[in-house]
Amino acid sequence: MSSAEIFDTLAQRYDRWYDGPLGQSVFPYEREALARAAEGAPRPWLEVGVGSGRFAEALEIPYGVDPAWNLLKLARARGIQVVQGVAEALPFRDGAFGTVFLIVTLCFLDDLQAALHEIARVLRPDGAVITGLVPADSPWGQFYIQKRAQGHPFYRAATFYTVAELDALALKAGFVRTREVSTLFSPPGQPVLRDRVEETLDPYAGFIALRWHRIAADR
Repeated sequence: MSSAEIFDTLAQRYDRWYDGPLGQSVFPYEREALARAAEGAPRPWLEVGVGSGRFAEALEIPYGVDPAWNLLKLARARGIQVVQGVAEALPFRDGAFGTVFLIVTLCFLDDLQAALHEIARVLRPDGAVITGLVPADSPWGQFYIQKRAQGHPFYRAATFYTVAELDALALKAGFVRTREVSTLFSPPGQPVLRDRVEETLDPYAGFIALRWHRIAADR
């Protein structure tokens, strides 16, 4: 079963995670990290892999695309204008967006390199990309990799990346990293009681929001 089929089948279960103790405790920190990385980013905004629309709603991202129709129905109920499609073949014209978000979703893509090239295509020349990831070499990344090995219904389809690996893929698509925001320094697997958001790239952070621009862009 593909990752899209898994999320389509388990859409309600996926969305309910955000209402559980762990989801409720980590989401505000992840949202804050992404918001800081996206400060001043040009509009219109699109989230690729919008899922059920939790981040899009919180960050006021008006447009979303995802292959899982049952997730899109949840996102649409949250006020997001949604389109069904895959990251590797985005159903949008060239240069349609000022900023494209790829939040956590990058570890569930069939071809991340192809997706980054597609994002470059639909992005304006002066546009930005905001990625949110759980680094593979962080404590949280190792926690989820262990869950994948145990056959977790979502993470069994995931491929986790280090920031260095993402740098290499982004460079091939014509992007350079220009901002880093780190959070989730608490031990993984338990609700976070108190954490921090720092505008730095910290190897121990469980969630990192990164901002990218075209290499040739006039910033």
